[in-house]
Amino acid sequence: MRFHYKCSDCGKEFLTEDLMYQCPECSRENDGTHFPKGNLIVELSEDVLKAAAAKEHVTPDDFYPYPSTDPEAYPIGVTPLMRPRRLQEKLGLPNLSLKLDSQLVSGSFKDRASYEVALQAKALGEKRIVLASTGNAGAAASAVGAAMGLDIILFVPASAPVNKLMQSVLYGAHVVPVKGSYDDAFALSIEYTKRHGGINRNTAYNPMTIEGKKSISIELFEQMGRKAPDAVYVPVGDGCIIGGVAKGFSDLRKAGLIDRVPRLIACQSEASDAISRAINDGDTRAIRATTRADSISVDLPANGRMAAEAVKCSEGWAVTVPDEGILDAQLTLTRYAGVLAEPAAACAYAALERDRDNLVSRLGKDAEAVVLITGTGFKDMKAFDGRAAIPEAIENSVEELDKLSF
Repeated sequence: MRFHYKCSDCGKEFLTEDLMYQCPECSRENDGTHFPKGNLIVELSEDVLKAAAAKEHVTPDDFYPYPSTDPEAYPIGVTPLMRPRRLQEKLGLPNLSLKLDSQLVSGSFKDRASYEVALQAKALGEKRIVLASTGNAGAAASAVGAAMGLDIILFVPASAPVNKLMQSVLYGAHVVPVKGSYDDAFALSIEYTKRHGGINRNTAYNPMTIEGKKSISIELFEQMGRKAPDAVYVPVGDGCIIGGVAKGFSDLRKAGLIDRVPRLIACQSEASDAISRAINDGDTRAIRATTRADSISVDLPANGRMAAEAVKCSEGWAVTVPDEGILDAQLTLTRYAGVLAEPAAACAYAALERDRDNLVSRLGKDAEAVVLITGTGFKDMKAFDGRAAIPEAIENSVEELDKLSF
């Protein structure tokens, strides 16, 4: 047996590799008012961890529950680790890095989770994957599905950015816009799976989403010279990305390849701060999220409990920023680093700017800090409306040329 499941709340273990979503007992307590209980953790076998520890270099496949048999069919990573010199100078952080998951095939970090769920579907003989998304997860699942011959059923809020929805349509997914929130689309997608079958890919509900997302930590370990960074700034909405980052470093520690998990910094909009509240005050109630950063706009975080616990166990913390700061951070990233990030991804950099003095006081200015850039700005160009514009055309003449001031 390569892996088994463990409930993140009651600790009960399920010695099976069959399809499971949540702990049957703990999930009965969920009523939609507080963070869900009963999410499952995938526990890799000792043999898998020992085999990884013995290798000179590791890859995500060494730690996947469902390793890939054809990784070239849809490449996941290795995404660039950028050393943004002008940002390093601007912030006085000489060891700052940007992890550019915006360069994955569909343009976002969500490829990682979708790929592992696709491998799960292939291993279990399923042809259909069902999910809810505000755009990125749906686009990623649709792209992976197109490459691997899987049928994608995607429920989305009707208000999701059109660029993201059009991606999924072009990849051939069955897109179902819902007149409601992401949480409404989430509930409908789960009900669809119960009625019509298939593998549900929903964030955290399917534990393989976290297993796919942990691959970024395996890459960082190798890219940083087989060690963990000191701190990782992660944009947070439902808590699955930061849960995956934590799980990857936890598996590396269990394998004996690192001796500590880096400080995990949960970066949120002030208008969607449910997990920050849980970290700071233990408040796990649903909120009303209104942030412009749609990818991290979540009322009831699907992985909120595990995410908050992971941050606290890493001795990390939460940082919230106003939406205005997020949009400003987009422009800073473009003009100082040449990186075009969507608002949710820019939130992580905005949080680092706000948190810079706190980071230095805790870990020193030479700390190895990594900011996750989780999605490309091409997915939501309307975010730049009113902040950047194409200049007026000039007449085709030397006289007009001489009027230019640059």
